[in-house]
Amino acid sequence: MYDLAILGGGPSGLTAGMYAGRANLKTIVVDKGLPGGQMQNTLEIENYPGYKSITGPQLSELYYEHMLEFGAEWRQAEVVDVDLAGSVKKIILAGGETITAKALIIATGTQPKKLNVPGERELAGRGVSYCATCDGAFFRNKHVIVVGGGDSAVEEGIFLTRFAAQVTIVHRRDQLRAAPILQQRAFANDKIRFVWDTIVEEIVGENRVTQVKLKNMKTGEVSHLDADGVFIYIGYLPNTGFLQATGLLNANGYIDTDGTMATKIPGVFAAGDVRETYLRQIVTAAGDGAVAAMSAYHYLETL
Repeated sequence: MYDLAILGGGPSGLTAGMYAGRANLKTIVVDKGLPGGQMQNTLEIENYPGYKSITGPQLSELYYEHMLEFGAEWRQAEVVDVDLAGSVKKIILAGGETITAKALIIATGTQPKKLNVPGERELAGRGVSYCATCDGAFFRNKHVIVVGGGDSAVEEGIFLTRFAAQVTIVHRRDQLRAAPILQQRAFANDKIRFVWDTIVEEIVGENRVTQVKLKNMKTGEVSHLDADGVFIYIGYLPNTGFLQATGLLNANGYIDTDGTMATKIPGVFAAGDVRETYLRQIVTAAGDGAVAAMSAYHYLETL
């Protein structure tokens, strides 16, 4: 029996674990991946206070070590179901093992959205990728396409120019949504070109990506563009599939909370990107984790 179980080991989960351990709560953090979550897939972080520049894996390790120093446990496992009906929260892991805790913080984050076009699933890992940091080096001197126009698309497109001979950013609108500083860097990069008002209708290839089928949203014109890789950055979906029966999710699949990170179920809190929130950044996720941990602590005091 734990005082607190935390589902998710990104910046919100690790921060919550650190605060909970420091408050002398018997705490376990569960995640199916490596500590850090999406930070592990980010090459360079420039907007985390105190660091002009730090790699995602480095910051992840610092978070993880800090949490362990205060006594929280780490468990690498996949959560497949939960039972939140009683005063004791039950977390069911793949394989059937159950973890029990008096309070729960859900910090499971998000995952990349898919285009859901022909060829995407078939060519995943064969030129289709959702992580430039992971796969960029495989495309040295190649032509790659980045789909999207937000911060992630532009930032990862810039990163890919370290390897690729050319990067084409395909965006369904006629202007980017990325932060101005990222736009400036992209427009100034000779290796980056843009295709506006356009969507990807198909990713083509036998054993690997060879081209994409494009459609202009304004003219309806269909074209084909040769490419060796396609990196997709069109947003994220919350990792909440295992919570469908709990009543915690809103219409978009995110978890609604109040200012203390409390959900509608007593003793259950949510933090970070999985929460319905205005801004999803490392610093905001960390703040959520701190608030959630202290709210859980005060909840446990009432038991």
